[in-house]
Amino acid sequence: MRAGFLADGAIAGAAGTTALNIVTYLDMTLRARPASSTPERSAGRVAEVTHLNLGPEPQASNRRSGLGPLLGYGIGIAAGVGLALLTRGRPMPPALASGLLGGGVMTASGGSYAVFGVSDPRTWSRGDWLSDLIPHLAYGLVAATTWNRLRMPPT
Repeated sequence: MRAGFLADGAIAGAAGTTALNIVTYLDMTLRARPASSTPERSAGRVAEVTHLNLGPEPQASNRRSGLGPLLGYGIGIAAGVGLALLTRGRPMPPALASGLLGGGVMTASGGSYAVFGVSDPRTWSRGDWLSDLIPHLAYGLVAATTWNRLRMPPT
């Protein structure tokens, strides 16, 4: 096994997260929809649960705005590292890796919304689900492709 497989997993997760954000921002642009407040609200709940003082308003609001996307990057990168550990550094069939990564990250983010009481995925509309599913599919495809490319033997 080539050294650095955990770093390769982190890189794959970061690439996937970038793809997820690009697809999300394209959707916002094309449909003229506002940004979701869910990441910011999740960051606020994490701060509350961990007793992290974000300071007075408006600084606390600004910190929540920054922490929300950082939580998303953390989940995406952690999923890539998780794949690296699961596969012990070996490439994985692309369709399986894409589904595992995209579904895993979607479950982790949606699950955290439910756990923290920020959103209840059971109440989402079909449009809400599509707005969440499509970027996570992009995440899975890009992260899996990146992972497999990084794990190819040097030529």
